[in-house]
Amino acid sequence: MQTEPLTKSEIAKRIASDIPSGSYVNLGIGLPTLVSNFIEPDSDIILHTENGMLGMGPEAIGNDIDLELINAGKIPVTELPGASYFHHADSFAMIRGGHIDICVLGAFQVSFAGDLANWHAGDPNDIPSVGGAMDLASGATETFVMMTLFDKSGKSKLVKECTAPLTAVNCVNRIYSDMAIIDISAGKIEVREVFGISEGELLDRIGMN
Repeated sequence: MQTEPLTKSEIAKRIASDIPSGSYVNLGIGLPTLVSNFIEPDSDIILHTENGMLGMGPEAIGNDIDLELINAGKIPVTELPGASYFHHADSFAMIRGGHIDICVLGAFQVSFAGDLANWHAGDPNDIPSVGGAMDLASGATETFVMMTLFDKSGKSKLVKECTAPLTAVNCVNRIYSDMAIIDISAGKIEVREVFGISEGELLDRIGMN
């Protein structure tokens, strides 16, 4: 067992290493954008952005920054050889047509059944931000969630039932978090790895014991 929780970059690196070669992948706004920095150049993984690009590379830095070349989160990115651009509507046709193998999304909550809540935390003072999450969670073949497992007050974001507004139901296949990697299949939770916590304590804190 790793003695410390994973950092955000370490989570992103783990996700990148688990994506099969040849996959078409969409990275959601927020933490998931970090995954692009850890995709190996020879992996044959094609990154898709909902604002209309296929073949996105890592985040742009320094002289590589072009403010007209951004991902859906408005972060400057690079392009790989063979990259293509298209209308926003065509981008969503790819998503809704089932052409995305994996989407990586952030989350406020994930239920034991794999329901996802990631566009509104439930606070009436918050500004909702649906974006393309509903389309991605429903249209992608697999949905990976990248998040911290517990909120700032220590409450688990993996819950029996979501209290925040749902994005999609029964869509999450795997959670990558700072404390654990967790699979969800047919309403069953399987802890694959833990970081900085024992599996018993983890299960206690998420209410599975």
